[in-house]
Amino acid sequence: MSERPVLIAGRWRPARAAGAPFRALNPRTGQPLTPLFPLSSWDDLDEALAAGAEAAAELAACPPARIADGLDLAASRLLERSDGLVLAAAEETALPAEPRLRSSELPRTVGQLHQAAAAARDGSWRRLTIDSKLHIRSRLEPLGGPVVVLGPSNFPFAFNAAAGGDFAAALAAGNPVLAKAHPAHPETTRLLAEIVFTALMEAGLPAASLQMVYHIRSEDGLHLVADTRIGATAFTGSRAAGLRLKAAAEAAGRPIYLEMSGINPVFLLPGSLQAGAEALAQELFASCSLGAGQFCTKPGLAAFIEDSGSACFQAAAVDAFRLGEPGWLLGPAVLAGLEAAVGRMIAAGARLLAGGRALPPPGFRFEDTLLRLPASEFLRRPADFQSEAFGTATILVAAADSDELVAVARAIEGTLAASIYSGAGTEDERLYARIAPLLRVRAGRLLDDKMPTGLAVVPAMVHGGPFPASGHPGFTSVGLPAAMTRFAALRAYDNVRPEHLPLDLRNASPDGRMWRMVDGEWTRASVPPR
Repeated sequence: MSERPVLIAGRWRPARAAGAPFRALNPRTGQPLTPLFPLSSWDDLDEALAAGAEAAAELAACPPARIADGLDLAASRLLERSDGLVLAAAEETALPAEPRLRSSELPRTVGQLHQAAAAARDGSWRRLTIDSKLHIRSRLEPLGGPVVVLGPSNFPFAFNAAAGGDFAAALAAGNPVLAKAHPAHPETTRLLAEIVFTALMEAGLPAASLQMVYHIRSEDGLHLVADTRIGATAFTGSRAAGLRLKAAAEAAGRPIYLEMSGINPVFLLPGSLQAGAEALAQELFASCSLGAGQFCTKPGLAAFIEDSGSACFQAAAVDAFRLGEPGWLLGPAVLAGLEAAVGRMIAAGARLLAGGRALPPPGFRFEDTLLRLPASEFLRRPADFQSEAFGTATILVAAADSDELVAVARAIEGTLAASIYSGAGTEDERLYARIAPLLRVRAGRLLDDKMPTGLAVVPAMVHGGPFPASGHPGFTSVGLPAAMTRFAALRAYDNVRPEHLPLDLRNASPDGRMWRMVDGEWTRASVPPR
């Protein structure tokens, strides 16, 4: 069977391969699927970078409404082709077609594209700023080079390099995208790229607005993120891979935005456990096991004070993890990583309460796993128990008193999310007031009485956080238009003649709807005559 073509410089063509082709695996059977995909050489990437640099100049001059039209059209076409997309993604990932892929993730992906289109049309995301007295004006503008998007394995639609949130944000900000598919779902990515590329061409965008390769050598990936022709890189994946890419990009002075991993701790204060220990145990298990635990926001640690309520909670949690039906993992690397993470925590002193073993073939599964550790042990070596266990696995950390629970919060690394469950009593409120400020500076998203798994795709959402959850705490990969600012440069125009200014920085308001800061005040009006 011939290899699938790559999309470079506006055409689908055979790859200039760098090694043996590969096939995706069916996670349920462990067997390779039929389509054959190439490992692209640097020659492919070099051509894509040259084409992307040319397209960047064209897109920067392109009316935002045309980019928005392309995004909207792509969203509509994804819905029209939903049957084929869902079938391919379910086969490559073992994620359930219904409701996960068809009714949840695909609508989210379509919604992100529409939101990006709306932000591009509106233009207020550019932070247009005018000082009329000194005649200095500034705005956010495209980067001047293609954005490289390296997508993860666990969201074949919503974070896909050729159609997901990073793609939508980068293109809406006026940048072409060079997408690298994840090898766990290359056929899904090919279908998405085909649909999106066709829509962008129909909207009249440059031919290299979207380019796509399936897989590359690790050394070429490091070279790619450091290339001076790129505008930036967006990466979602493991901490180990992210740190290697970060080092390569930053050594060359290239921007890179990382969404890596986090423990996403849940703190259960005494009042919450006294009021509903068994329900909270079920809620924790449901959150940990959602998508077989393969969510970057999965709670990997639950901390509480030892008392009668926590004893009931622990017993119910053990039952829930023992009785659950383990889900399918995305591939052998995920299975090996989960097995290693659980083994490290046990070797460091955690006690196994449930699970802890890989299940026999066919396919890739691991027992739902629950561990326990006294807070005093956690505090001796907190880093040993905060490595992401990507799967249905979490650790219970039992504190002797409130001071020890506060110390656990203080030892939490940077994370994507952190949750606090509390009762209505005075004691819980006092304890909340001590713990919340500690978690607030350690987590991109703070939740009350709610598990961290799952994200609402709304403008106020933050999916990021302090290192090592992400590469920079000031940005988010979910929530538009904020996510677009990663792929923009802040540029000023000082004493530039009116006819040389961009339309949205001239005195006259372009459309009466765009927000601009004029002489210190946000307004939609034109700059008043002086």
